[in-house]
Amino acid sequence: MSKPTALDLPMVDPLPEATQKYFDICQDKLGMIPNVLQAYAFDIDKLNAFTAMYNDMMLGDSGLTKLEREMIAVAVSSINKCFYCLTAHGAAVRQLSGDPVLGELMVMNYKAADLEPRQRAMLDFAEKITKESSSIEEADRQALRDVGFNDRDIFDISSVAAFYNMTNRVASAIDMQPNPEYHAQFR
Repeated sequence: MSKPTALDLPMVDPLPEATQKYFDICQDKLGMIPNVLQAYAFDIDKLNAFTAMYNDMMLGDSGLTKLEREMIAVAVSSINKCFYCLTAHGAAVRQLSGDPVLGELMVMNYKAADLEPRQRAMLDFAEKITKESSSIEEADRQALRDVGFNDRDIFDISSVAAFYNMTNRVASAIDMQPNPEYHAQFR
């Protein structure tokens, strides 16, 4: 097995029982333990903080669908050129949408994809958060409301985009490598 990052930070050994159980569930459900989890497993508190935030952003209660959250992850990661997240979340978009072309277009440039106005507005807002968050104005939030998002949804769009801006920077800085399995999934 290759190292998940360019850093020499071995996983805690043995893993705490709860962490091992979580990794076993990943292995059973996904057929792998995502390298992002292995990368954080040198410090169980950091791993737990990361997984709690991920689970809240991507799996928690929200007016955004799982696909919409994955689309935000891919759009932000495309702007940031994060190889790990583009590979992993591109696979998720392919899976959730059932459309491998959409997954590939999202990775390259979401603006080239045939998206609903709601999705386009959401991703335009995520792009602005990524490129120039200090210039967001009420008109930007109103554009989201105009296509059906409520204020809770806007908070969630903002949070997911911000989470991936952070994780993209960490992944790029430590040369986090995607699991090889992601490359062939859902094509």
